[in-house]
Amino acid sequence: MCWNDLTVGEEFRTIGRTITETDLVNFINTTGMVEVLFTDVEYLKAHGPMSGRVVPGALVYCMAEGLLVQSMMQETGLAFLHMEFNVKGPTFVGDTIHVECEVLQARQTSRGRGLVRTRNRIVTQRNETVIEYTPLRMMAGRSDASRT
Repeated sequence: MCWNDLTVGEEFRTIGRTITETDLVNFINTTGMVEVLFTDVEYLKAHGPMSGRVVPGALVYCMAEGLLVQSMMQETGLAFLHMEFNVKGPTFVGDTIHVECEVLQARQTSRGRGLVRTRNRIVTQRNETVIEYTPLRMMAGRSDASRT
């Protein structure tokens, strides 16, 4: 989807993705986030602030970005420029997330390019928003677009 295909106020939703134990293990080992909060079930039982296998917010965010790439930014995302980011609640292994995206800004910056700002809410199967972020991206545009 190109920047000039988007209209301010437009909303869409990605497909869902269930976060697995394998996702958690691969992510913490790849990133070095080897923290007892993510690796030690017994520690969590004795000292954890919540029950269940909590997932790093960074993993949840990365999965959300993957869902967005699959649904709207394939071959059109040029640069990630800025972001405001707020964690609203925990995400656990077994949660299924999707992204609800609202276009806040879409404007041309130069020939064939535009800036797009969205409000992205990462939502679980319990209809809980666990992360909300507002990225600003540079995206490709259609050369034959009538919109400027």
